[in-house]
Amino acid sequence: MPGLKPDEREGIWYAVGTFNGKRIRKSLGTRDEAQARELCALYEAKLWKRHTYGEAAVRTFEEAAVSYLEQGGEGRYVPKVLKFFKGRAIGSIMPAEIRGAALALYPKATAATRNRQVVTPARSIINHAHDLGWCGPVKVKQFDVQRSKKNKPVDRDWMDKFLAESDKSGLPHLSACVLFMQQTGARVSEAINLVGQYVDLGARVAMLEKTKTDEWSPRYLTAELTARMAALGLGKDQRVFGYTDRQAVNRRIKAVCKRAKIEPRSSHAAGRHSFATNAINGGARIKEAMDAGGWKSASLFMQTYVHSEEAGRNVAGIFDREAGLFDAKMVQSIKKKHVRFGKQKGKS
Repeated sequence: MPGLKPDEREGIWYAVGTFNGKRIRKSLGTRDEAQARELCALYEAKLWKRHTYGEAAVRTFEEAAVSYLEQGGEGRYVPKVLKFFKGRAIGSIMPAEIRGAALALYPKATAATRNRQVVTPARSIINHAHDLGWCGPVKVKQFDVQRSKKNKPVDRDWMDKFLAESDKSGLPHLSACVLFMQQTGARVSEAINLVGQYVDLGARVAMLEKTKTDEWSPRYLTAELTARMAALGLGKDQRVFGYTDRQAVNRRIKAVCKRAKIEPRSSHAAGRHSFATNAINGGARIKEAMDAGGWKSASLFMQTYVHSEEAGRNVAGIFDREAGLFDAKMVQSIKKKHVRFGKQKGKS
């Protein structure tokens, strides 16, 4: 089988020839003849490797990552993972290595951080490469995430007491801000960056510029929230809730909780965390709650945010509705027989 040879045209060297019955002419990107000969040999070796072992042997993690990002993949945590697996053939990376990378890159981080910043992006890149036909798919066991006690969600009773005290203290912007986060799933950074021109009170919708994905996301407002936001007097270029610092919001929340004599909660717990839990417990489907609050990862949503403390009671209620009304007296009047279950002592 004819091989490839370096060929110079107008100062640029190319690898030209026939490989596996196909004519090839590929720029080597150099004007240096010695370097061109070396690059031509490396390229031919790569073609042989691909021909013998398939795409998984020659496609690198970097190539897969670039393609993943070009097609809209989330890139926030890719750089560190990319550096760790630099030069590796995409098909050679095993699930245990991805978990090992998470431990090496974030030795003191929580399980949730390792999952979010290593396991998820690495798995997404490899599975993207699988979609391209470059390698097989990969399944990676995530690190076990313990539910955070500090992010315990709030119920309506807590919210009513908080709003009453906040209003009494002359803090309508805080009341509206906390209610906004709790009823839309917005992060505190998204809430404080919201300006009047992106709120349509007539349509009861606010557009958020998301802090993590740089995409615009609509959030639909309840009648209660619409009324509170209207009372603030929205200025076109002014921040709706007045705050410029997320820590200022948390300090105010803490102070109001103390005066109201209710358990203190962070802006995240009272807002986004409570939104997810209350939506699911209120009967929303998982996909509905995720879309409404701007989540993309179902596993993150369920493991981190959803606390279905009434799950057993709710499911029992479903079966009650399915069975309909029944006659309890009829059940109680059933004639009982003397029955022994299992083996009796001294008998076989």
